Amino acid sequence: MVSTLAVPGIYPTLRDALEVAPDGAVVVLAPGTYRERVDLTGRRLTLRAAGDPGSAVVDASGLEGPALSVSSGDVEVDGLTLVTDDYPAAVVSGGHVRLRRCELSAGYGSGLQAEGGATVDAVEVRVSRGQHGLVFSDAGGTIDSCEIRGVSNDGVIVRLGADPVIRGTVVSDCGYRGVYVYQSGRPVIERCDVSGTGDAGIVVAHASQSRIVETWVHQTSGPGIVIGAGCTAVVEQCRVEETADPPVHVDPGATATVTLSADIGLPRAGVVAAGTAQDAAEIERLLTELDSMIGLAGVKGEVRALIDEIQVNEWRRGAGLSVGTVSHHLIFTGAPGTGKTTVARIYGQLLKALGVLPNGQFREVSRRDLVGQYIGHTAEKTTSVFEDAMGGVLFIDEAYTLARAGGAAADFGQEAIDTLVKLMEDHRDQVAVIVAGYTSEMSDFLDTNSGLASRFAKTMEFENYGPEDLVRIAGRIARNDDYVFAIGLSEALYEYFGKLERNRNFGNAREARKLLEGMRKAQSGRLRAMGRMPSRDDLRTLMLADLRVATR
Repeated sequence: MVSTLAVPGIYPTLRDALEVAPDGAVVVLAPGTYRERVDLTGRRLTLRAAGDPGSAVVDASGLEGPALSVSSGDVEVDGLTLVTDDYPAAVVSGGHVRLRRCELSAGYGSGLQAEGGATVDAVEVRVSRGQHGLVFSDAGGTIDSCEIRGVSNDGVIVRLGADPVIRGTVVSDCGYRGVYVYQSGRPVIERCDVSGTGDAGIVVAHASQSRIVETWVHQTSGPGIVIGAGCTAVVEQCRVEETADPPVHVDPGATATVTLSADIGLPRAGVVAAGTAQDAAEIERLLTELDSMIGLAGVKGEVRALIDEIQVNEWRRGAGLSVGTVSHHLIFTGAPGTGKTTVARIYGQLLKALGVLPNGQFREVSRRDLVGQYIGHTAEKTTSVFEDAMGGVLFIDEAYTLARAGGAAADFGQEAIDTLVKLMEDHRDQVAVIVAGYTSEMSDFLDTNSGLASRFAKTMEFENYGPEDLVRIAGRIARNDDYVFAIGLSEALYEYFGKLERNRNFGNAREARKLLEGMRKAQSGRLRAMGRMPSRDDLRTLMLADLRVATR
């Protein structure tokens, strides 16, 4: 039986849990920030975020080392954000590490440093800050559907005989080169998107060997692909455009085969083709996560019905039977704080597990991300955002704000709506668009374009939470933060929530979170006034007096 250790809980810190975790254990981190380092040698463990990917943050800034350091062993990390300053966010020296749905952020260091014969398999990993994105030195593994954006130097470095397979990955807006292969590096680069580099897109140098297949290199300050003297390379069916001259430079001393294509059908943002096998275990895990949400009985039932239909359609397609056209676009209506964003994320991951969408990535945007400031700018912005979300979910919050206010001709929101309508039809099998907002305003939004309503498969109404649900939500938030309620507090909370007016300003789950923040502040003042060191129970317990102060 797998041992599962929850942090915080019985174990207040991650270090406490790791000290006692047996081999094969799963350490689950509740949402929050953990100011500590993870240093593992010869361990066999899984570290997993309990909430959405990125909700648990291991922040080692100022702690003189990486957020994650693994020496040998077999470690899986799922859904964590790893942050550091002058060190790599993650260092793997030997052993096997699997990173899944993680975000890596470093200051002067790299996002990931793999070395010493290590094998690193990274799926849906995002490097958002660092000197370099991924550095492989005498190491291998697979980089699949990842993103490296905005690092100050090289996006990916492969050196000292390292031989990773880099597949379906975006490398964008790097200060120097997108991918730099040198000192006998031997990577395979398949169906990647390299763009916006300060120098060349891909450089192969110093006796290295590379195979670059169906990769799009574009908008680079230097040449698109450079093959240096003494190197061997196969550049096959790649698309190279909007680069400095020459688009592909092969040194006379190199051995290279180059075939380019003007149209390789390459999706944007590293999206790989759909049609992957269904992951039954992942589908059940996600449906269990959906069921664990408080309230939302109607929404849960509608999501399950959609998933059942999609799954059966995929079975029919596999059996050679006809399948009708199905839209994956949805409308979520209701007040803020009712779980719309969380359900949208789970829905995207379900579509990926069903093999309908290739990566299930979640992109949340609002009006300012779509609407430009002059004629023609809005269509360009909206198209760019849409293409970046291909393969996953595009979630447009408060979508009704795109509607032209009072028919004002100077407002470009209508242009964004019209552009979305066309893109949603042209790419209905490649992306799921979810628009969200207040019920009445969303009805007006759908009237802004005659074809808009027909693009969506279903409207889901997220109702306001009742007092009982809000008490349960408050209790869950408190437990995740290692607090307990004193006797009578739950009943008092029920009474308080029952009196709140359910008007337009009612924040639902946000009301519970806001109230608990006030109660924690009240508890702090109460404990400071005790005149003695509080006990562990004192520190954990929220009381009726704290509620009275918070609601005064």
